[in-house]
Amino acid sequence: MLTVRQHFPDRSLADIPATVARELGALTGAIKPGARIAIGVGSRGIANIATIVRSAVDFFKSRGFQPFLFPAMGSHGAATAEGQASVLAHYGIDQNTMGCPVLSSLEVVSLGKTPDGIEAFMDHNAFSADAVFLIGRVKWHTDFAGKIESGLFKMMAIGLGKFAGAQRYHTYAYQLGLEHVIRTVGRQVLKSGKILGGLAILEDANHHTAQLAAVRVDEMERKEEELLALVKSWMGRIPLPLNILIVDEIGKNYSGAGMDTKVVNRGVNGEYNPWNTAPKFDRIFLRGLSGHSYGNGVGLGMADVVHDRLLKQIDWHPTHINSLTASTPAAIRTPIHFSTDRECLEKIWPTVGVHQQEDVTIGRIANSLELGILQLSENLRREIEANPKLEILGDAEELDFDRQGNLPAVLAGVAATH
Repeated sequence: MLTVRQHFPDRSLADIPATVARELGALTGAIKPGARIAIGVGSRGIANIATIVRSAVDFFKSRGFQPFLFPAMGSHGAATAEGQASVLAHYGIDQNTMGCPVLSSLEVVSLGKTPDGIEAFMDHNAFSADAVFLIGRVKWHTDFAGKIESGLFKMMAIGLGKFAGAQRYHTYAYQLGLEHVIRTVGRQVLKSGKILGGLAILEDANHHTAQLAAVRVDEMERKEEELLALVKSWMGRIPLPLNILIVDEIGKNYSGAGMDTKVVNRGVNGEYNPWNTAPKFDRIFLRGLSGHSYGNGVGLGMADVVHDRLLKQIDWHPTHINSLTASTPAAIRTPIHFSTDRECLEKIWPTVGVHQQEDVTIGRIANSLELGILQLSENLRREIEANPKLEILGDAEELDFDRQGNLPAVLAGVAATH
């Protein structure tokens, strides 16, 4: 195996607090000092999320407002108020670190129905505030492709609707399409008059904070379309098609689907290579579950083979809740599994249509979010050297199995980020 660095453009921001303050400066004219502002925060593994949220809290406090935080999540955190607060705390977001209260509840208020008859909801604590402000990452969605996918509008619909809303919205989406539901429910939420605006977070392919954009309430839908198109152009990808893709970890902190479907080229219902924006991968081998996923093993069903350790790490209660709420039961089907990494690879390679083992092409990534460092089999050297964005680091090395037949837990070079 060759360790390879992908050279993605570095778009990282130099001063996040100053950028947040500058962006939010134009949003507060419509509310009076002393107003309570509910700040909704989601559950993805967003770079610098604690710094970004604390900067927003400090800004609102400096202008004489009374901010508080609430989890803008559907079924995450096992669909409990305590679980969702714990998810935020795991990202360094709690009352002590943020300097304001964190109010977590599954209680919701009805906001009426969309033209399709979908009842919209809002977190009760948020509704009781004078204004609601959302902080979330704008990115591609794992289930569909559209002009609005995952971002502030989705947070406004499914996140603000909590578990009650998430269940209904995904059920309607099964027939109407998730983008349609996100847009129409989001518009219904906007009619409440509670939304102040949002702070859109864009990340580059290095998983760095690349842009922070304050979005006014009157431009949310149009602005999010523009931001999504931009961030899609920055997307990191695995550079070559492979017979076997090894993924060290899945987890909700990496993707809502456990692993980014548009990186690993799988569908949440088990479709093989449905996206024409990614290379073709014949088989996927999953090795483990991130500790930051709280036992949620969603994404398991997209693999072809998994290590037994992954099954032992799964807490099936939150996994079932999340999968069934999202109407994606196939995403948690149990693939074939074996007790060592060596056996998993030995069992799966004969299924890729290649006669000689030395001709099988293999890639290894730590997770679907961090693609700057990866391993590729040496039989791909010619393709790697022909790509100016790829740099081979050192000599080729044998897959590093220990005496038990297992590989190191996380890909070298990425372990420091875990």
